[in-house]
Amino acid sequence: MKLRDTPAALKYSSALTLMRIPFSIYLMPVFWFALSTTAGFDAWRAVAVFGILHLLVYPASNGYNSYYDRDEGSIGGLKKPPQVTRQLMHLVLLFDALAVVLTLLLSPLFATLVALYLLISKAYSYEGIRLKKYPVLSTFVVTFFQGAYTYGMVQVGIGLPVAQVLQTPNVWFALVSTLFLCGSYPLTQIYQHAEDSRRGDRTLSLLLGIKGTYLFAAGSLATGSTLLLWLYVATGQVHSIFIFLVCTAPVVYFFSGWMLRARRNLQEVNYENTMRMNRLSSLCISLAFIMIMFSQLYG
Repeated sequence: MKLRDTPAALKYSSALTLMRIPFSIYLMPVFWFALSTTAGFDAWRAVAVFGILHLLVYPASNGYNSYYDRDEGSIGGLKKPPQVTRQLMHLVLLFDALAVVLTLLLSPLFATLVALYLLISKAYSYEGIRLKKYPVLSTFVVTFFQGAYTYGMVQVGIGLPVAQVLQTPNVWFALVSTLFLCGSYPLTQIYQHAEDSRRGDRTLSLLLGIKGTYLFAAGSLATGSTLLLWLYVATGQVHSIFIFLVCTAPVVYFFSGWMLRARRNLQEVNYENTMRMNRLSSLCISLAFIMIMFSQLYG
């Protein structure tokens, strides 16, 4: 059956697959981190913010990226992505609209921040701008907006005043989220060097090379972790250090082993291991911040 003869329902089903909603869940550590450093919040607002970001905002960004990349190889969350159709853009615009409308019900400022995030995410892939072609600039934009910016955006969404979001030590915690993204972001590109080169995208991982990518990721994650542990000491949250170190130990173990295996055999630098790293780090770091959050609430 030719693509043009495919029923519309199947086209929308394939388009929804390219929105990669399950993959968006891997971005949830920043959400839990923002909650774990907030003293008191409304649970219903937190649930609403989580749903809007992970079920609408992130999938809309994923879909838009897929629409312009038209990947033929594996991408985050999809080993064999379906063919891109115009129905994908229909869903992207629908998710964008729903996200902005729903955020307006929480607060105009939160809606503005979400709208800006959606615009920036499109500049990353849009062929007329395509920040993805510029390794340093795209890394700064992605790690800032998915890290510190989202950290603050979540706190605004759950009702914190802007002055409180921008005060210390909160801004230092926000910096930690960006440093963590600096560690994980190039790892998501490490197996795509051939396809990125074919499209003319000069990603950070391509610029650094395989070995450089691992070293950059290790350095960023170590710096972020060191700053976080220092902040826990400075704010009298020594118990949080123990929780964080125990929960993230599996991530350190897997990453170290993967890096060593890759030095001996480049076949280890593949989609499967990248997704294992992504999945493990997301779940373990999220667990750490969830436990820290509950220890703060019911300590």
